[in-house]
Amino acid sequence: MSGVSLEFGKDLGIVHEAVVTGRKVGADRKFWSILAHDEEKFKQVVKLINNMSIFEIMVDYSRSLAEMIKAGNYDWVNDDITADRFSVKGEGRQELIITLFHFNKTMSSDKVKSEMEKQGFRPAKVEELLALGEKYPDLQKEFPITALGSVWQNPHGNHSVPSLYWPGVKRALALGWLEGGWSAGWRFAALCK
Repeated sequence: MSGVSLEFGKDLGIVHEAVVTGRKVGADRKFWSILAHDEEKFKQVVKLINNMSIFEIMVDYSRSLAEMIKAGNYDWVNDDITADRFSVKGEGRQELIITLFHFNKTMSSDKVKSEMEKQGFRPAKVEELLALGEKYPDLQKEFPITALGSVWQNPHGNHSVPSLYWPGVKRALALGWLEGGWSAGWRFAALCK
C-alpha cells in the first residue's frame, strides 16, 4: 500500500469497514487498488464511512402502511402516521440498501438533504424507514433515525417526517419536526440514487 500510512488498530478497523461496505455496494478490486495508491481518496472514503452506516432491507410493497407498521412491532406509534398522510408507492418486493448519515453536529433538514445530494443519495421514505425498523428493531435504541423523504403538513402548517427513536422504555414510531434543527445524535436514512 504505497502512499497510505495506517495507524494500526484505528485505521485498520476503518479499512475493514470500508471493504465490507464496498462489497455490499458492489465495489471491485480495481476500486480498492485505486484507494490503496491515493492517500487523498483514501482519506475521503474513510471520512465518508465514519459518517454513515449501511443496512440491507426488504420493502414489501404488497403490504399496506398499517401492515408495515404492525410488522415493526413498535410499542408506540404516532396516530398521525396514516396512509392518508404518508402514501406508499411501489410494487412487489425490493431489496434495498439504507445508508445512515451521521454528521455529529446540529443540522437543518435542508443542509442534511444538500449533503446527501452531494454524495449521490436521496432521503429515505416512510416505507424504507419502516423496513429498517422491522429488520433491525434494536437499532433505534442506539440512536434516533429519521426519513426526510416522506413529509406531512399538519393543519397548523408545520411539516413532519417519520422517525424511529427510543425514549428509554419503548420503541417509538414518531413524527419529527422538519423545520427544526436535528441534534448531533440523529441519523438520517438515505438511499443511493
